[in-house]
Parts: sequence; C-alpha cells; structure tokens
Amino acid sequence: MEVVGKIIQVLPAQEGVGRNGNPWRVQPYVLETLDQYPRKVHFEVFGEDRIKQNPCEMDQLVTVSFDIESREFNGRWYTSIRAWRIQQGDTTQAVGTVPPAAPAQAAPAQPAPVEPAPQDIDPFDASVGEGSSDLPF
Repeated sequence: MEVVGKIIQVLPAQEGVGRNGNPWRVQPYVLETLDQYPRKVHFEVFGEDRIKQNPCEMDQLVTVSFDIESREFNGRWYTSIRAWRIQQGDTTQAVGTVPPAAPAQAAPAQPAPVEPAPQDIDPFDASVGEGSSDLPF
C-alpha cells in the first residue's frame, strides 16, 4: 500500500534488544495526507538499515510504501504501519488523494454545432420516396 503526504513530525527513535539477543531500532514519523480533508498517519521504519536508506525530514513531501500488521496481546489488538520504502516527493497518486487543483481555463467562446434532428419517416408509408427507390418492386 502507499500513501502520499508531508512529514509533520519526526518522533524519537526507539531501541532495544530482542528475546534472541539481537538489537533493534524503530524510527516513528507522522505524515499528513494531501486529501481535501487531510488525515494524520503514524508510521514507523523498522531496522537500522531501512532507517539509513529512507531518511525523512520535517515538511518533506514523501510517498510511503508500507505494510499494515495487527497483533493480539492480552486480549487487546494493536496495529502498526511499517514502511519498507520512502520516496522523496510526490511520485505517485495514492488512492484517496486529491491532485492539486489546476488553474481554471476559459471555455471556448463558440457554441458547439447542433446537428439537425432526424425526420420521423414511416418506413411502411408507400407515398414517401416514390420513384426514387432502386428496388425492383
């Protein structure tokens, strides 16, 4: 999934050591979408390598590719949005985003041509088109 927006907060990184003894690091951010009604999205980049590969700064326009994961702990559910790629600038229009408004242009001054309405002709009327048909009967 992807979302486009502007980074509005860079939160403090969190570090720790897992049960298996390996160190881990998470860098959380808050992004504001470019929709007509902007939404705030909290996401995180997990792992030292991904944090270095995907640096973000305040007020930077980015496209974030992410996975959503939910897990249960003690009867409660927790959901996280983990980014796996962050591209600088608006590289794609994500679903639900509104493109910037284009400047209004004047409409053409000429009216559109009007085609004449077809005449109502009864195909079974023998008086219509007498003598003009090339049919043998």
